[in-house]
Amino acid sequence: MTPAPPERLLALDPALRNTGWAVLEKVGRDLRALAWGVVSNPPKRLHSGCLLAIREQLTDVIRTHSPTTCAIESTIYVQSYKTAIVLGTARAACLIAAAEHGLPIYEYSPSEVKQAAVGRGAAQKDQVAFMIRSLLRLRETPPADAADALAVGIAHFQSSEASAALGREARRV
Repeated sequence: MTPAPPERLLALDPALRNTGWAVLEKVGRDLRALAWGVVSNPPKRLHSGCLLAIREQLTDVIRTHSPTTCAIESTIYVQSYKTAIVLGTARAACLIAAAEHGLPIYEYSPSEVKQAAVGRGAAQKDQVAFMIRSLLRLRETPPADAADALAVGIAHFQSSEASAALGREARRV
């Protein structure tokens, strides 16, 4: 029997100023983090410039690492509608970059992501980063936003395995 081809995933934690990204690969039961980083936008950059930078830098990541799938964290509940709109636009820039390259896109709630990485849905960012380093056997702790993206990737692979076991399809965007 021929083993399944590796799945290479682009995982995203969208935000206007610091969008975390990660590329993970799963071969059989082995999960590896290939690359990760943060699209950082300076405070004085206009929102439109931030969105363009997110799309352009993620396009470079996609071209460099050739992912086959994308997973993204869904929008969190926020008190301010203005904050929700800004987060939504950053998420849209991420979705456009993935969609332009034909990647199937899956989404996971913040609590699902934290649950997958830490074992509880209300974990703090530093707890997520610490657990990501341990789970993926990394030599260094990734920046918080990149660690969150790596956690999105772990949530995707856990959800995919559970969905396959139950004969269901994961939630596509």
